[in-house]
Amino acid sequence: MLLSYLRERLRLTGTKYGCGGGGCGACTVMVSRYQPSTKTILHYSANACLLPVCQLQGAAVTTVEGIGNTKTRVHPVQERIAKAHGSQCGFCTPGMVMSMYTLLRNKPQPNMEDITEALGGNLCRCTGYRPIVDGCKTFSQESNCCQANGNGAGCCLNGDSSPQRSENLPPQLFDQEDLLPLDPTQDLIFPPELITEPQVSQLFRGDRMVWVSPVSLEELIQLKTSHPQAPLVMGNTNIGPDIKFKGAWHPIIISPTRVQELFKVTKTPQGVCIGAGCSLSVVKALLEGLVQEIPEEKTEIYRSLLQQLGNLGGQQIRNVATIGGNIVSAYPNSDLNPVFAAGNCILNVASKKILLNKDFFVGFGKTSLKPDEVVLSVFIPVSRQGEFMRAFRQAPRKENALATVTTGMRVMFTEGSSVVKELSIYYGGVGPCTVSATKTCAAVIGRKWDEQTLSEAYTQLLDEISLSPSHPGGQVEFRRSLTLSLLFKFNLQMLHKLWEMVWTGLFMKDYPCCHKNVWFFFQAVVKDQSGDDPVGRPIMHRSAISQATGEAVYCDDIPKMEGELHLVLVTSTRPHAKILDIDISEALQVPGVVDVITSKDIPGKKFRTFTGIDEDILAQNEVSCVGHMVCAVVADTRNQAKRGAAVVKIGYEDLPGPVFTVEEAIEKQSFFLPKRMIEQGNVDEAFDKVDHIYEGAIRLGGQEHFYMETQSMVVVPSGEERELKVYLSCQHPTYAQESIAETLGIPSNRVSCHVKRVGGAFGGKVTKTSIIACITSVAAWKTGRAVRCVLERGEDMLITGARHPVLGKHKVGFMNNGRIMAADLHYYANSGNTADESLQCLKKILLHLDNAYNVPNLRGRSVACKTNLPSNTAFRGFGVPQSMLVTENMINDVAMMLGCNAEEVRGKINMYKEVSLTHYKFEFDPKNLLRCWDECKEKSDYDRRRKSIGQFNQQNRWKKRGMATIPIKYGIAFSDGFLNQAASLVHIYKDGSVLVSHGGTEMGQGIHTKMQQVASRELHIPASLIHITETNTSAVPNTCPSAASFGTDANGMAVKDACETLYQRLEPVRKQNPEGTWQIWVFHIDEGQPYAYYTYGACCSEVEVDCLTGDYRTVRTDIVMDIGRSINPSVDIGQIEGAFIQGLGLYTMEELKFSPSGVLYTRGPSQYKIPAVCDIPLQFNVYLLSGSDNPHAIYSSKGIGEPVLFLGSSVFFAIKDAVAASRVEAGMVGPFTLDSPATPERTCLACNTPFTQKIPASKQGSFQPWALNIP
Repeated sequence: MLLSYLRERLRLTGTKYGCGGGGCGACTVMVSRYQPSTKTILHYSANACLLPVCQLQGAAVTTVEGIGNTKTRVHPVQERIAKAHGSQCGFCTPGMVMSMYTLLRNKPQPNMEDITEALGGNLCRCTGYRPIVDGCKTFSQESNCCQANGNGAGCCLNGDSSPQRSENLPPQLFDQEDLLPLDPTQDLIFPPELITEPQVSQLFRGDRMVWVSPVSLEELIQLKTSHPQAPLVMGNTNIGPDIKFKGAWHPIIISPTRVQELFKVTKTPQGVCIGAGCSLSVVKALLEGLVQEIPEEKTEIYRSLLQQLGNLGGQQIRNVATIGGNIVSAYPNSDLNPVFAAGNCILNVASKKILLNKDFFVGFGKTSLKPDEVVLSVFIPVSRQGEFMRAFRQAPRKENALATVTTGMRVMFTEGSSVVKELSIYYGGVGPCTVSATKTCAAVIGRKWDEQTLSEAYTQLLDEISLSPSHPGGQVEFRRSLTLSLLFKFNLQMLHKLWEMVWTGLFMKDYPCCHKNVWFFFQAVVKDQSGDDPVGRPIMHRSAISQATGEAVYCDDIPKMEGELHLVLVTSTRPHAKILDIDISEALQVPGVVDVITSKDIPGKKFRTFTGIDEDILAQNEVSCVGHMVCAVVADTRNQAKRGAAVVKIGYEDLPGPVFTVEEAIEKQSFFLPKRMIEQGNVDEAFDKVDHIYEGAIRLGGQEHFYMETQSMVVVPSGEERELKVYLSCQHPTYAQESIAETLGIPSNRVSCHVKRVGGAFGGKVTKTSIIACITSVAAWKTGRAVRCVLERGEDMLITGARHPVLGKHKVGFMNNGRIMAADLHYYANSGNTADESLQCLKKILLHLDNAYNVPNLRGRSVACKTNLPSNTAFRGFGVPQSMLVTENMINDVAMMLGCNAEEVRGKINMYKEVSLTHYKFEFDPKNLLRCWDECKEKSDYDRRRKSIGQFNQQNRWKKRGMATIPIKYGIAFSDGFLNQAASLVHIYKDGSVLVSHGGTEMGQGIHTKMQQVASRELHIPASLIHITETNTSAVPNTCPSAASFGTDANGMAVKDACETLYQRLEPVRKQNPEGTWQIWVFHIDEGQPYAYYTYGACCSEVEVDCLTGDYRTVRTDIVMDIGRSINPSVDIGQIEGAFIQGLGLYTMEELKFSPSGVLYTRGPSQYKIPAVCDIPLQFNVYLLSGSDNPHAIYSSKGIGEPVLFLGSSVFFAIKDAVAASRVEAGMVGPFTLDSPATPERTCLACNTPFTQKIPASKQGSFQPWALNIP
C-alpha cells in the first residue's frame, strides 16, 4: 500500500498509520490526475492505507511534507491549524492538513459546509474538533459572518446590518490578522510529463499476487473472461479491507482504473447513465448539478441519492469508491442499493441490461451477475409525474458510519388522486442483502394512501421482514422498529405532498452542518504584567507547527536500524483454557522469521505485580481471555512476522464456566480482592426516617481509548554492559523501565526509556505498554538485535483493554422536598482477566461518589469483578465518570419520583452550600462550585430555554427536546501519595541504583568516571550502584560545550548540587530508620490526604431527539470551569473541549461489543464509533471562572485534563429528559432505565413509540444473543 511505501521506502513519515482501513484519516494524502476528456487536473484526498502503489501510475501524490516545512516555508493551512490551537498530541494533524489542503486546491474560498465535509473523514481524539474547524474557517468568507459568531439578528452576508464588534469582547485565543495569506500560485504544479504519458497496459507480479491494469474495454472483458474469479479493484475500499482484515487472497487482481469507457457520463431526457468507474464524489457532484438543471418534479430519485451520498463514508472514501463497486459489493446495509432498486435503476453490463431489483441481490455480498460479467454503467431515470421518492437511514454516527437500517421508498399515485399506482420499498440492514417489502407493497397498491391503509401496511411489514433474535449485528428489536418508523416518516412526507399541508412537529429539523463560533471567556493577564511574560496568555503549543508539517517525530517515525526485527504478538483465541502445547515449528520455517518468543525465554521475572496481584507477561500454563498474549514472532519484516504468527499452533483444553458479565461474576464470587467500602453517618437508620425510598440501577459500558497512535516501541540493545535503549510511546517511562529491568533480571540503571512525544494516551499507555515493552525487550535481548513492535489498530483494541464497564445500583432515601438524607451505592466494575489498575480505580470511584452533593448518610461499596474479557485499565477520569454517572442518575430518579425539575434537586436542595467535610473527612469550601453552577445557568439562559423546551415538546409529537445541567467537584492528584512526585536530574530507583544525567559529553577525557565519583561521595554509596547515562538534552537543556578543560568543573558542580539536594531530602527518612539500608531509605512512602484541591465546573446541554429513530443533535452546550488562573488559556480550553467531546462519546455513542464467546467485535473505526466533526454541539460556549485562585499549585492554576470528561454526561441526561417527554405522550411517567451509552437504539426503544410497542420482545434464555450485555 502507498502508506507503507511512503513511510518505509521514501521515509516520508508525516503520513501516519492510524487504523489501516480508511476510517480515521491519519494517512490522508492528495492524489492528482490528468483528465483527458476535460483536459483538467483532478485533485482529491485519499487514504494512503487503501491505495495500492501499482494503481498510481500516472498520478501525482502530495504528502504533508510536500506542501510546506519549517526549513523552507510553512503552508497557510499548516500555520492556521497550528495557531488556532488545533494540534494537541498532533498525530492526526497531518491528515487534517491534507484534507483541508486538497479542498483549497479545488476551492480556494470554501464555505463552512465544504470545510466540515472535507474534515468528515478525519478523526481526532484530543481537541474536540472546534479549534481545527476554527483554523480552517479562516479561509472562508463566512468566518467573520455575524451568524457564525452567534449573533441572532440579520446576516451580513445577506446585506443586513450586523452589530458592531464590541471593544469589550474578551481576549481571543489567536490573532486572525497575523496569518500567512493563501497564494494558490505557490502550490506545486502537476508534473507535465504525466500529461503526455502514454497509456499502456501494465502488469505487476508480486510474491503471491499478480496485478493487471488494462487500458481498453476490450482488454478488460478478455481478462475477465479468462479470469472470471479475479476481482475488479477501483477504489480498493472493499477488496483491500477484506485482504487486510479477513485474510482474503486473490492470485490475480484486475484494476480497470484507466479504462475510459467506465467513466463516461451520458445525459438524456429519460435520465442519466453514469459510468461504473465514477467515484461517489463525482456522482454526487453530477447529481447536484442535475437537480439544479432540470425541473424539480423530475429529481426525486436524484435527491434521494444525494441524501444518502452526503452521509456515506468520509470524503476520502467517496473520492475513490465507485458507483459500480458500491452496487456489486452488495453489502446488506448499503445506503445506495435500496434507492437504486426502489428507483428502477438499470445496470448496463457488457452484453445486456439488468434491472436492479430483488432478483439482483441474492445473498450476502452476492448478486445475479455471472463471474465473467463486467458492469459498464448504471442508468438512473428521472422521476415521472405523480411519483415521489425518499431515502432514510439510521446509523451509529450521523456521518461516516455504516447504516444500521437504510431504505429507499418510491410511490406513484394515480393522476389527480391518492390511489397508489406503484409502490416500491427496499431496506438495507435487515437481512443478508438488500431486501424488498414486496408483500407490503402489493397490499397497498390500488388503495388510497390513508391511515387505514398504512396501519395495515405496518402489520404486513412486521410479518414480512423479520429477524431472528440472534441475527448478526444484534439490535434486532431496534432494527425491526426502524422498518416501521421509517415507513411512517415516508407516510408523513407523502401526506404532506398529497395535501400540501404544513405538518408541524413531524419532521426532524435539518440542522446546518456548520457550527456557530463558540464563545470563550478567560481572565486577561494583569495590566502591569510584562509583555515578555507568557504566563496566562494563549500561547501556541510549542510543537504545533512541526506536528502540522509532519516533521514531529513519533515512535514509529524513528528510522529503521541496522538488522532491526519486527515483532508480532500471538494471542489466545479461547476465553478460558489450559495451554497444552505451543508448536512453533511451522512459524520458524516462514521466510524471514528469526525466532518465536515464549515465556520460557524470559530470563527474569515472568510476571508483573501491580497492586499486589501478579500478571503474566506471556501466558505460561493458562489463558484467561481472547486476546491474552501467548508468544511473539520476530522477523525481518512485519509481513513476515504476521505470516509466522498466523501459523503458530497452540493446543488448548477449554476450562469450564468462563465468566463475562458482572452478574456472572457476582454469582460465582469471582472478584479481585479486597472489596472496598466507605461510609459516613448511619445509612440504615436514616432510611427509617425518610419520606420516600427508591432503588434503581444503571449500566455503563466500557470505552476504548482510541489514541490515534497505537502502541509503539523500539528496543535497541547496546551490546555492552547489558544496556537497553527503549524508545516508546508511553505515559510512565519509569514503570516501563522497572518492568523491563525486572523481566530481564538486570538493574534499572541498565535500561533507559526515551519518550519523545506520545500520539494520545488517556491512561491507556501505562500497564499494558510496559508489558508489551517487556516482551519486545526479551526479543531484543535474545536476538541481540533492535526490535520494533507497533500494534495494528485491531490488535491494540483487542489486547490493551478499555475503561471499566460498571453496573451501578443505588438505594436512596429522600424527603418530599427532594432533600436526600441517605444513599447506599454499589459499584460492580468489570475488570477483565487481570487486576491491572482496577483496585485504584475502585478507590477513586468511592472517593467521588458524592460529586457535588452533601448527603449526610452516605455509603459506597465497590468490587472489581474478575472476568474472562481482556483486562480493563485506567482511562481519563480513572473511575470518576462511572462513579458520578450513578450518582447523577440517582438524583434524576429522585426528581422523576417527585415530578419536579432535576436541576432544582441538584443545585437548590442537595448541593454543598458552605464549608463542609466530605465522606472521607476532607474539608473544602464550595464557594467556587456554587459560582460555577450559578454562572452556568445564567450564561446558558437556562430558565428561559427550559420554558421554551416545554412549549416545543407540547407542540411536537415525534421530536422532543431535553436539557440538563450537571455539576462536578473533582479531586486533583493521585489518591496514592507516593505517586505525587517528580524526578530530578539525578535519579534514584527503588532497587537502590542511581542514574546520573549531566550536560558533559564523554570524549575519552573520563568525565563520566569523575561524575560517578562525585555522586558516590555526595550520596555516600558505592560507585557500583551508580550508572551514567548518555547526554540527553531532553533531560538537561541548555548545556555548554565540553571544552576549555571546564567540563569536569562545571558538570561536577551541577551533579554535586543535585546529589546534595537529594541527600538532604532523605535526611528525615534516615533519622527515622538509622539502621536501614540505602535501598530501604529510597523506597520510603509518605501518607497524606488524597487530594490537594478540587477543580469545579458545571455544564448545561440541550439536545433534540428524533423519537422515531433515536437520533439526536446537541443544540447547545455551555461550560463554566473553575481552573484557578490559567497558565495558558488556549491549552486549557482545548483540554476542556476535548474532554467534553470524549465524554459525549462515552455516554452517548461509543460501544464495545463482545461475542458470546468473549471475542471483541469492535476492533477498528468501522465498528467502533468515536465522535467526529459532525458531533460538535451546534453552539459550544466555554467560560473560565474569573477571580479564582489556587494556592496549592503553580501560578495559582488548577489541573483540567480529566474533570470535564464527566460533563459530557449533560448530553446523556438531556437525552433522558427528552425521552421522558416522549414517554409522557405514551402515558408513562416516573423513573425509567436508560443505560449508557444512550445510543440511538437505547434512546428509540426508551421513547416507547407506537412502533417500538409493535415489536414482540424475544424471550430471554430462548436464544443466544449476538453480543453480550456488558458489564
